[in-house]
Amino acid sequence: MSMLRRLDVSRPDHHPAYVVWELTLRCDQPCTHCGSRAGTQRPDELSTEEALDVVRQLREMRAREVVLIGGEAYLHPGFLDIIRALKEAGIRPGLTTGGRGMTEALARQVAEAGLYAASVSIDGLEPTHDLMRAAPGSFASATAALGFLSAAGVRVAVNTNFNRLNQADLEPLYEHLKGLGPRAWQLQITAPLGRAADRPALLLQPWDLLELLPRIAALKQRAFADGITLMPGNNLGYFGPEEGVLRSPGPDASDHWRGCMAGRYVMGIESNGAVKGCPSLQTAHYVGGNLRERPLRDLWDNATPLAFTRTRTVEDLWGFCRTCPFASTCMAGCSFTAHALFGRPGNNPYCHYRARTLAKQGVRERLVPQAPAPGRPFDHGLFDLVVEPLDAPDPRPPTPRMLVKRLKWPEARTPQAGGARTDPTG
Repeated sequence: MSMLRRLDVSRPDHHPAYVVWELTLRCDQPCTHCGSRAGTQRPDELSTEEALDVVRQLREMRAREVVLIGGEAYLHPGFLDIIRALKEAGIRPGLTTGGRGMTEALARQVAEAGLYAASVSIDGLEPTHDLMRAAPGSFASATAALGFLSAAGVRVAVNTNFNRLNQADLEPLYEHLKGLGPRAWQLQITAPLGRAADRPALLLQPWDLLELLPRIAALKQRAFADGITLMPGNNLGYFGPEEGVLRSPGPDASDHWRGCMAGRYVMGIESNGAVKGCPSLQTAHYVGGNLRERPLRDLWDNATPLAFTRTRTVEDLWGFCRTCPFASTCMAGCSFTAHALFGRPGNNPYCHYRARTLAKQGVRERLVPQAPAPGRPFDHGLFDLVVEPLDAPDPRPPTPRMLVKRLKWPEARTPQAGGARTDPTG
């Protein structure tokens, strides 16, 4: 979700208040966990003229905020023109960036064009971040980008994708970040989507939430005292003892997860005009059509893949989630994460309540990879779920953070169209 704003989910009408728009799949970093396998641009990306017409349609649909992503959005030739058009349309333009190419001059340009807010991706302290981003110097450029954007008058935030490799960095990373002046910090779990699906050793296991969620809740309280809003991502939760602390914007701890907003108040647009309910949803299953062929309003109102969260019920859930007491509200948490694991939504083991419930029974769930991802943007493999004793030996290698400097990923496979696959260790 937005780093700086919250959606009113109590409204009965469905319109895309919050839109995440991939301007290009072209990217300047071959990140090891990238869900879209960004690198080379798609062969059929929208032109600047087409993109400006999309802005017009978004204005007519009452979009409030549009976050530009990539790849790297600033690598699209019409990047600044699109920001200006959004601003002129009364839509708040935002940006999510790795910051590799964000110079002081570009920061001034985006501010002058009307950029409202920018979130810079920082995935750990320097050694870990540079390994995950597969780009030496990436940490330095990301932190510099925060400074450039802030100095230019853009509201800045940080987003962190965390997993086994970098979860030990969370507390020291916060101490580093708070000196850089972000207004918000969003944390989300690395899901097995895109390149992350090729590296299952990166992934957390569901029982890791038993230790991680209390840590994150404590961090959120520290951040609040420092004037920083820590925001859990949509695939982090749900309904454990810290739920109120994690989901509430202030100290009252009164809020909670309200279900996946894909297709309800959120829209994702891919760089070739494909439209889906959330930018992270798997392309093959959730694209409702292309805005080159149908008006955006028609897709939003009538394309079945975009409307699945508006029409599904508890009867569509399965596994543990089907009988969970929070089922009708939670609806199995994050849809793209569940689909990335099992090939369909409706059952999500990355749940604090679920892990605690099973732990009280003396068991835990372990995800075991069964089928590889095919190598396309927003693709996934398949996992099995094994129930085992809570105190069973952990089959994973110990202390992965100690292995950062000598870690070698498996050799990259040949890229398919639109999805560069670069081995970070060369």
